[in-house]
Amino acid sequence: MQQKPTDTIKIVLPSSGARPTLGGVLRQYELVDRVLSYDPNADEALLNRAYVFSMQAHGSQKRASGDPYFSHPIEVAGILTDLRLDDETIATAILHDTIEDTVATPEEITRLFGPSVARLVDGVTKLSKIEAQTENERAAENLRKFLLAMSDDIRVLLVKLADRLHNMRTLHFISKPEKRRRIARETMDIYAPLAERIGMYEFMKEMQTLAFAQLEPEAYESITRRLEQLKDGGDDRIEKIGSSLKMLLSRHGIEAEVNGREKHPYSIWKKTNERHISFEQLSDIMAFRAIVPDEEACYAALGAIHRRWPMVPGRFKDYISTPKRNGYRSLHTSVIHAENRRIEIQIRTPDMHEEAELGLAAHWAYKQANAHPEAQVSWIRDLVEILDNAESPEELLEHTRMAMYQDRIFAFTPKGELHQLPKGATPIDFAYAVHTDLGDQAVGAKVNGRVVPLRTIIANGDQVQILRSKAQHPQASWMNFAITGKARAAIRRFLRQTEREETHALGRKLYDEVVSRLPAPLGAEAIKVALTRLKLADEAALMEAIARRRITDAEVMEALMPGSVQASGQQQAPAQTKAISIRGLTPGVAYDLAECCHPVPGDRIVGLRRPDQGIEVHVIECPVLATADDADWVDLAWGDKTEGGTARIAVGVKNEPGSLGTIATIIGGQKANIVNMRLDNRDTGFHTNTFDVEVHDTQHLMRLIAALRAADAVSGVERI
Repeated sequence: MQQKPTDTIKIVLPSSGARPTLGGVLRQYELVDRVLSYDPNADEALLNRAYVFSMQAHGSQKRASGDPYFSHPIEVAGILTDLRLDDETIATAILHDTIEDTVATPEEITRLFGPSVARLVDGVTKLSKIEAQTENERAAENLRKFLLAMSDDIRVLLVKLADRLHNMRTLHFISKPEKRRRIARETMDIYAPLAERIGMYEFMKEMQTLAFAQLEPEAYESITRRLEQLKDGGDDRIEKIGSSLKMLLSRHGIEAEVNGREKHPYSIWKKTNERHISFEQLSDIMAFRAIVPDEEACYAALGAIHRRWPMVPGRFKDYISTPKRNGYRSLHTSVIHAENRRIEIQIRTPDMHEEAELGLAAHWAYKQANAHPEAQVSWIRDLVEILDNAESPEELLEHTRMAMYQDRIFAFTPKGELHQLPKGATPIDFAYAVHTDLGDQAVGAKVNGRVVPLRTIIANGDQVQILRSKAQHPQASWMNFAITGKARAAIRRFLRQTEREETHALGRKLYDEVVSRLPAPLGAEAIKVALTRLKLADEAALMEAIARRRITDAEVMEALMPGSVQASGQQQAPAQTKAISIRGLTPGVAYDLAECCHPVPGDRIVGLRRPDQGIEVHVIECPVLATADDADWVDLAWGDKTEGGTARIAVGVKNEPGSLGTIATIIGGQKANIVNMRLDNRDTGFHTNTFDVEVHDTQHLMRLIAALRAADAVSGVERI
């Protein structure tokens, strides 16, 4: 695409789509003239071809409103001309429904309009014809393909948002309430947050207002009625406050354009719900914007305002020195104005205002059509990484909404690099935000120079240094405090991969043990024939099915060597004859150390294998085994590389100062580690405490118990 001129044009966003039309449709010459008005070098022939092709392709199709379907893509194109987007994007908007809703083909679009437009049209296609079993699967699949296309060219998102905005403007024509609510909910959950994340706040506000009217009609009517009553009552507070603000800045030699507005209904409703107050109690329903010549004037204006009116504590935000992740820059403050009324004020330069109005679209205007705003769309790459790691539709939607929704904080690396994170984020979230490998190898963190656990919540402005080790790997327990979609997706990916590997290894050991019970050696092709009989794709599928007891030992034996079970003279497969050696177990993965008996290396252990579950490892004396009628028993032995386990002990402690300290000292002196403690019984003279302690093996545990029993503060110790 050729570089476009760099003329600067004043941008005025119109209200909800008021523009000259004929019969409700923006005419061909009018649309082309709108593009040429800001881009004289636009490809006029491309726009004319797209207009005629779309009109002919949609033919007599009608929308729910009764208007020609053709009016929708033209209105979408008109919305994008308000954003001064390049000719390819406008052509894409005109054509965006042709592949899905008409007989037009991708090859035809490529031939007539070029590969770039064809790629954009394909990315914007709604994909509603995808067959899926559930709404979540359909939504996730649509979102998956949409995000992949969006990561290739962000203009896909701009067209899609304009498409959704026009659909929301005409949503009231759809007769079925449940369909209107479904579309409104999808808009509120996905498209409005997407618009907010790329700084297109006007799109976000209008989408939220229109969706709010469908999802909470009574609340919407109540709030809009109250706002109308304020206007009808001759209340000109906005004009008065705006004038006083402009006069204040003028007295300080600051030239400013000041305008005010009431906050939109959804924003008001959200505040009343979050603060549990009524509309009458809500004081900050008015917001004002002061546009000043330069950055220096922004801070001068802020100082003048704070000297004149008291600032509301905690409501000042400096998005100029630390811009939002979407590139938004401005100063925000709230002050107590006359009559004890709180007002919100935003202070910015004209350039900041243009970017705030258009967001990411400002970078795709015709004058910078080849400039990819990489700094603003790094979060899209995070979403695509989440795509790669998500296994289920629910997981994809959960992580994506997480990545789009949450309020942000700022944290710094030791080198001063800024990273934005959601509120409540921990060092493990920070580590994955910096790099996936750093997250995988994190063992601890320093926050403002102080060593802290990975579960520590990061505060705004903290400096975070991640401590790493190549021997470390993601832990299942991290899922309890990781909150970003990227971190949770990466942890789940590792756990799934580890589970697959361990499940396959366990299945192989069980398979070898089953083969050892066959009456004769296996032939070279036996396993291939067995896979066919069992209707399994490959050996990996067979090993997983064995480990998860999706097939029984008898079925495996019969598939490998028909008649082998009957030849043994039994109706069932012969009993297991040798122990299966396993290496160090990873709780929560392919096998679990049972919580009821807490086995540690050195214990005689047995496994319970239930359908579609990992093996549950118990001590041979565990009473649970007597009631496990629905499980196969697997004779297990500890592997040579076992790294230890967690034992549970009950300790009788004297009720006197220093007793718990003595016990902790003894446990530490024995090189054991307390991972959990609770008080079970409280008597006058003695307490009973339960400790979960990490030990190497049973001998280590016995030494620890002996040391505890020898202490004066201890009345008795028992292993649970």
